[in-house]
Order: sequence, then structure tokens, then C-alpha cells
Amino acid sequence: MTDAQPRILVVGEALVDVVPGPGGTTRDHPGGSPANVAITLGRLERDVRLVTLLGDDERGAAVRAWLEASDVTVLAGPTGSGRTSSAAVTLDESGAATYEFDLDWDLRSVPEEACDVLHVGSIATVLDPGADTVLEAFRTHRGRALLSLDPNARPAITPDRTGPVARVEQLVELADVVKVSDEDLHWLHPDADPVTTATRWADAGPGLVVVTRGGAGAVAVRPGGTALEVPGVPVAVADTVGAGDTFSGVLIDALLALGVHGRDAAEALAALTDRDLLDVVTTAAVGAAINVSRPGADPPTRAELSSALGVDREAGQE
Repeated sequence: MTDAQPRILVVGEALVDVVPGPGGTTRDHPGGSPANVAITLGRLERDVRLVTLLGDDERGAAVRAWLEASDVTVLAGPTGSGRTSSAAVTLDESGAATYEFDLDWDLRSVPEEACDVLHVGSIATVLDPGADTVLEAFRTHRGRALLSLDPNARPAITPDRTGPVARVEQLVELADVVKVSDEDLHWLHPDADPVTTATRWADAGPGLVVVTRGGAGAVAVRPGGTALEVPGVPVAVADTVGAGDTFSGVLIDALLALGVHGRDAAEALAALTDRDLLDVVTTAAVGAAINVSRPGADPPTRAELSSALGVDREAGQE
């Protein structure tokens, strides 16, 4: 590794979550899966830029301020409608979130930013016309940067799975690292066990596919069928908003700490031991647990994550 900070480029939607409050009220909370990943990396003191679209409105200004408060450099083009995208959030009794979207994703280009990591995911990867731009950026950076993918399934946006499944499969073949929930895999490939799909994906291109399973932990799959089980982290759940995004951001951060980035990312990832990957995925799970312990998407800072990991490590040594 060099002394320079690895440069991270995140491409995808930033929006406002309209969250239910007491007595039928609502409140705006900035969000969007890629934006949450960028926030996570910013709070972990990484050099991160977010390519997105924002409206020239009060919500857009609030989203920009939220991102910049966590040291994310915002590279935002205007939305065609002039207003910032939004998602109406519904929480069930367990705190799990579902969304109804009002989206504008007409991304025309990705700035030619040199980067060591490119992360894409969620709606931006499957919603036309911007999805084509995201795919082209992924292709352009292959072999130049660590390519990270988090294919959140959004049935409310793409009720017909045919197109999204084909696009996700294209991205998976290009990716170095894929993080995906078991729920997303059930939607993408309902007739296959999630780990079976992850195993197929790992043999199609990525050096690592991580299947998250909420409180049940995660499974890290390597090419050749190696599957590493990571237990869940016990936590009192406030809600699950941003949990998977926090996991993705911390996963990238933990891989960067092991030198996995840039042109040699695929080789560096393949050289990691199973123990290395167990540590990486455990770290991501701890980060996600911190997020779900408090309302909304609220990823940990570097100090919070280090403190949580320090407690765990000391306990394991006693």
C-alpha cells in the first residue's frame, strides 16, 4: 500500500426518506442506499465521493448538507424534475422498513474521477435511463479499481424481475465484491437457496460474495464453493434502516485496511486467508449492529467502531 488514502467513488441515488412519526406525522431523513454507503465511509475517515442527482430544492440542500457533514464530497447533477427523489417509509412491528418511491434517475454521465474503489448498488443499477450509465462506469473501471456491488431488490420500483435480474447478473460478473441480503436473493432468484445463488455468483467473477441474514449473521462465499459462517451480533434493534448499507461501507473499509484496492484488487482479495475474510465480515456485522441500535440510517464513526471491536476482541482473549 502507498501512504495516500485510497480514493472511493460511490455512484447511486441520494434521496429523502419520509419517515412516520407520532400521531400520523412524518419527518424527512436524508438517505438512499448508495448515499448511506458513502456516509459510512466518510464517518470512517475515508476519501469518498458520491456521484448522484439532487433537486434544486430544500430537500436537495438538506441531503447535500447531511452528506458533507460526514465528509462526503458530493458530485451531484440536477434532477430532470427539479425536485429531490423521496421514499415514503413504512416500519413494521419489528422495525423492518419498506419503501414507496418517487424517483428521478436520469444520470447521463459519471465524472472521470480516478479511484481505487468503485461502489454501486440499489435502484441506480436497475432503473433506466441512469442504470446504463452505472453499468458503463462499472465496465470502465474493471481492472482499475476494486468493484463493489450491493444489489438491493426494490419490487415497488421494478415489479417485473426480468430486467433487473439480467442487469444484476451483468454487474455480478464484473464485480470483485458483492454484498447481498438473503431477502434480495429470494426476490432475484426465488427458486434457489440464497447461498446456492451466492456460490454460483462467486464462480462467475467476484472474489467474495457476502450474504447477510439480518440477526442470523452472514455467509461469506469464495470462488470454489468455500462458505464461511459469521454469527449475528446481539443487539436491541431500533429499526433496520441503513443496516445493509452500513454493512457494505464497513466491508469496503475493512478490505481497504488489508490493502485490497486499485489495479491489484482482485489479486489482493484472492490472497486473503479465510481468517482474514472472517474478520472482515465480522467487522462489517459489528458496524451494522451499531447502526440498527439507533433510529434511521446512522452508521458508526471510526471511534465508535474501534471501541466496539476492541470490546469484542478483549472478551475473546479472556
